[in-house]
Amino acid sequence: MAPTVFIDGEAGTTGLQIADRLRDRSDLELISIAQEKRKDASERARLINSANVVILCLPDDAAIEAVSLVDNPDTVIIDASTAHRVADGWVYGFAEMAKDQREAIAKSKRISNPGCYPTGFIGLVRPLVEAGIIPASHPITVNAVSGYTGGGKGMISMFEDEASEHYTTEAFRAYALGQVHKHPPEMQVHAGLEYLPMFAPAVGRYAQGMLVELPLITRALPNKPTRAAIQSVLEKSYIGEQFVEVKSLDDCDALGSVEPEALNGTNKMELFTFGSDEQVRLVARLDNLGKGASGAAVQNMNIALGFPENSGL
Repeated sequence: MAPTVFIDGEAGTTGLQIADRLRDRSDLELISIAQEKRKDASERARLINSANVVILCLPDDAAIEAVSLVDNPDTVIIDASTAHRVADGWVYGFAEMAKDQREAIAKSKRISNPGCYPTGFIGLVRPLVEAGIIPASHPITVNAVSGYTGGGKGMISMFEDEASEHYTTEAFRAYALGQVHKHPPEMQVHAGLEYLPMFAPAVGRYAQGMLVELPLITRALPNKPTRAAIQSVLEKSYIGEQFVEVKSLDDCDALGSVEPEALNGTNKMELFTFGSDEQVRLVARLDNLGKGASGAAVQNMNIALGFPENSGL
């Protein structure tokens, strides 16, 4: 009998994308709640406890409430909200993050899906911290831009619905100017940093796709690493990975620019090492709705169920 999967919050942006990736698969059964019962706690609890895997695509408070409904010890919860990304008892669902991360995901009943910006940030920073290239106490700045789907239905309406009172024709918007954002704690913990990074996010007038950038002044680092040394650490960290690719220095040098939409619709992430030995500009490119959300959730589900990791991806 095929394992069952319930998406709690299927009507949201991430939930819809996950459902699209699962709907035609024959190796599992996707179960849904009737439209008229979406706010029926008893029906949600029944589905949550009857499913082999539950993927939560809910606001933080609703995700916490959904977890409280679980009484089946065999139900695997994958939470796409921010609620459990640094919580005790939850495994962080970034399979490529560490050598033993896949095994931890496979053994866990509680998996927190990473945020989109943190996926790019951690993908770049953690290997360099572990290798001693970047000290854990080093001040880190991260600049990033995402498509407006990263902001959910409210931001999508802002950029697409001309009848909305919040509709905007802006091409680019910097936000979180007061350094209050949900992602830095997740970045700090899982990148192995002692302090919160300075996070400078922005949104562009395009639907999806993301660039996450880390500028490094190498003379400020203890061992003054060369660009090639930084590249070597990243390459060794992701050898054999099917979803994370470190572009060669030659490939990087051949590029005049990096556009954020190139990986849309995929679960891939590309890492670039630009610049010189004195000033290195690291860039991660991914789909904020793919490897940054729904794609990662499906990848984590595949690992939890023992399926090939690229099934549906």
